[in-house]
Amino acid sequence: MSAELLEDLALIRAAAAEAGALALSERAAGLRIDSKPGGSPVTSADLKVDALLRDRLLGARPDYGWLSEETADAPERLTRRRIFVVDPIDGTVAFMKARPWWCVPIAVIDGDRPVAAVIHAPALNETFEATLGGGARLNGRPIAASDVETLDDASVLADARLLQGPQWSEPWPPMRFEKRNAIAYRMALVASGAFDATLALTPKWDWDIAAGALIATEAGALVTDHHGRPWAFNRADPRQASIVCAAAGVHPLIVQRTRTIPLTL
Repeated sequence: MSAELLEDLALIRAAAAEAGALALSERAAGLRIDSKPGGSPVTSADLKVDALLRDRLLGARPDYGWLSEETADAPERLTRRRIFVVDPIDGTVAFMKARPWWCVPIAVIDGDRPVAAVIHAPALNETFEATLGGGARLNGRPIAASDVETLDDASVLADARLLQGPQWSEPWPPMRFEKRNAIAYRMALVASGAFDATLALTPKWDWDIAAGALIATEAGALVTDHHGRPWAFNRADPRQASIVCAAAGVHPLIVQRTRTIPLTL
């Protein structure tokens, strides 16, 4: 592992911890809540955390580009070899309701792939991290995706209704479903082996999934869209068509079924 990657990892780890502490203090002081176009909520904490991360990260790496949910996107990032991809608070609704399943995901993208990543869940005192080729860790200890090889009784982070309905040519086997608000945190839980898979059949923004993509793959999981296509980041359109993040033994079993559903992106 290069010294440069380790330095980037240390930088984003410290920034994520500072961001999490700021978010908690802002919520304790009282949040101002507004709505974005489309109706999703944004709080004063989201915006303050975004400003903090931009200051800390670009202050340390002024030659890097920037992509964040709470900053207007600019094509300038496409000219940079490396960029930071940030969601100041992933799982804003959970954060607003003082539920623990929200996080601060940060990734460093080199070219079109993540090379360093952190997902920090302040309310749970959990910090997931990875570097390309360096494995994945939770609070400093190595983690690995589960070794399940069948969908029967698999544990899945998704809405059970997603896998019901006439769009499926054959019924899915019985599985155990749970929900978590933040998609980055869902991917981290698959990486740690706490769950076997998470999936969504609609487009997802890069800031939601870039950090989780590296952490999950470094833990031995597979991450693609629902047709089994790999992801590429830092493109003009910062979205991926969908997500199947799963243990290596069940990922192809999921994609075998989901690839019958058309892509929307």
